[in-house]
Amino acid sequence: MGRPDLSRRHLLSAAGGLTVAAGFGFAALGTGADALASGADTRVRYWNLFSGGDGANMIAMLDAFRKAHPGIDVKDSTLQWGNPFYTKLAMAAAGNRAPDLGVMHMGRVTGFSPGRLLDPWDVGLLAKYGVREQDYNPALWKRGVIDGKLYALPLDIHVQLCFYRKDVLKKAGLLGDDGRMIPVTSTDEWFDVLKKARAVQKKGLQTIGLWTNDQNFQWWFFVAFYTQLGGRWFNADNTEVLFDPDKATEVLEFLRRHVTDGYVIPGAPTGEQFINGAPFTWEGNWSVPVFSGAKLDYGATPLPAVFGKQATHAESHAFVLPHQAGRGGATNEGAHELAAYVVTHALQWAAGGHIPAYTPTLSTAAYKKLTPQNEYVSAMDHQATEPKVWFAGSTGVLAQDLGPVVVSSTMGSAKPASVAQTMKKHLTRLLASKNPMDGRTAAQGGAVA
Repeated sequence: MGRPDLSRRHLLSAAGGLTVAAGFGFAALGTGADALASGADTRVRYWNLFSGGDGANMIAMLDAFRKAHPGIDVKDSTLQWGNPFYTKLAMAAAGNRAPDLGVMHMGRVTGFSPGRLLDPWDVGLLAKYGVREQDYNPALWKRGVIDGKLYALPLDIHVQLCFYRKDVLKKAGLLGDDGRMIPVTSTDEWFDVLKKARAVQKKGLQTIGLWTNDQNFQWWFFVAFYTQLGGRWFNADNTEVLFDPDKATEVLEFLRRHVTDGYVIPGAPTGEQFINGAPFTWEGNWSVPVFSGAKLDYGATPLPAVFGKQATHAESHAFVLPHQAGRGGATNEGAHELAAYVVTHALQWAAGGHIPAYTPTLSTAAYKKLTPQNEYVSAMDHQATEPKVWFAGSTGVLAQDLGPVVVSSTMGSAKPASVAQTMKKHLTRLLASKNPMDGRTAAQGGAVA
């Protein structure tokens, strides 16, 4: 494949609105001219967006790879999470300065112009290093397939969870014989659980942390419960909006009720309240190290199936091959070997709360001993994901457009039924709009599987 026909100005406006190219810091990320590590004969330049605990876990995994593969010099660079990362990755791929390996959120892959800004994986080469399609949840693997080719190799899924304090729930009679929260199968049961927990909780704390004024969390929660109701987004060809305002209204009213019934203190620090004794908080699985570090007696389960069907919001970190003219040779094979190693040695990654995508890891004795990870691993089988369109994905256009209107309903500045209609209008506009990366609409953007 030749160099993508994308201008520098085009990518600047497309990937996040940044306008100062000097701020991209390409020199600091390496250009391939620096010396190889002692004894290595192949270099793999790898860009990721992992900081904090995730960053520490990734470094540990890379160090283990380096020790086991002294012939491969891994030059890793960590960039700022969110649109700044995607801007730099797009610019590098368009300018033939891309790293050999990168990480993306799975939901962003479709919009990243696969075949122009991303190169496909060689599945035969992945199999050589122990990674095969049958080692994955089928739906998760297919999310990385565009026009019949694999463009994203899943590392994990990260999900929204219902964290609960066992000490509080025990007082309220809400723990089962197994020491875990009793199952919930309806909205009535859920609000009865909250009512019982509130009766025994510490005064001055909220009953549940819900991130009521955060557009990302509110959007993620909406996606989960809309999926539980069987809600659809678009038809298979991405030419028609199938969004159901009635189902959306039901979800929005459910979220809003947490505020009107007084179970939430809008704006309260959710994690801090939970650590101090609040019975529940809905957070991403990345909060596991925080709560475990605080030595809480707690559990974590997928979001409650209040609409009868299990579904909890899920995204995925995935390895990608940013476009390189003439990709191939030892460096390309090294990128495949590195990605395969990290994927198949993801127990360290699971310590950060993420569910490893490589399913053999989930059946190991070591993983089964991880708590509370072993309580919510079932989320792998009922993932609620955004539609597979160019404007979806973490920090993508879809979340930026619809997240704030969900917040307006939850916080009470707009009525749920009105917000549901507004959401459908946004979806209609987005479906007809063109991806700034390649000028194509969702219907023109390739097959979904």
